Amino acid sequence: MRRRRIYEGKAKVLFEGPEPGTLVQYFKDDATAFNNQKQGVITGKGVLNNRISEYLMLRLSEIGVPTHFVRRLNMREQLVREVEIIPIEVVVRNVAAGSLAKRFRLEEGSALPRSIVEYYLKNDELGDPLVSEEHITAFGWANPQDIDDILQLSLRINDFLSGLFHGIGLRLVDFKLEYGRLWEEEQMRIVLADEISPDSCRLWDIETNEKLDKDRFRRDLGRVEEAYQEVARRLGVLPEAGPMDLKGPKVMQ
Repeated sequence: MRRRRIYEGKAKVLFEGPEPGTLVQYFKDDATAFNNQKQGVITGKGVLNNRISEYLMLRLSEIGVPTHFVRRLNMREQLVREVEIIPIEVVVRNVAAGSLAKRFRLEEGSALPRSIVEYYLKNDELGDPLVSEEHITAFGWANPQDIDDILQLSLRINDFLSGLFHGIGLRLVDFKLEYGRLWEEEQMRIVLADEISPDSCRLWDIETNEKLDKDRFRRDLGRVEEAYQEVARRLGVLPEAGPMDLKGPKVMQ
């Protein structure tokens, strides 16, 4: 059965859903870094990210965080609500790493005085530039009330996920969130969209500081697949499957 492709991103494909207002989110094994300058495949990543994101979205909805997630359909797909994506990537930082460490010449791994929330415009051609609330409201990407909602939700998600990961021996160094507007009977609310996975989080082992996330791919550290599997294993969501199942379909309509 051929399905209508709505959108294809670097790590996922969105197809028309089975009922109005829904989409099917398909997780690919493709990996990119440095705004698509580096490309590769992480075998089984799509299957693991589907499981990990499902688990985290369900846990967040239990504490009242509204999300676009409906249910997982199979190894690589989940049913999600169709939302109007706000073109802002929200990055919550707990520890100095990545671009923040570079920008301010901070030692990677050093503690920040408090969690820092940053906004980036979702635009690959421009290199996802850092933007301020002033830019966001002036250019109409979101209004002040949207930003308030997004900030409150992001801090709650950070508190909850930091504790959850700490409980399995992982430090949530930083992570990226995306939000969308969901319209229900003339009412609009901001909901968490996209995914939460080792693609979008920096996760370090608390004891050893070993990186268990996409930085292993970005920085050619090796053992990328194993890192994703380890996160899934600690969360208790590693698929009961042989390595063959993680390979995914060769051809996809």
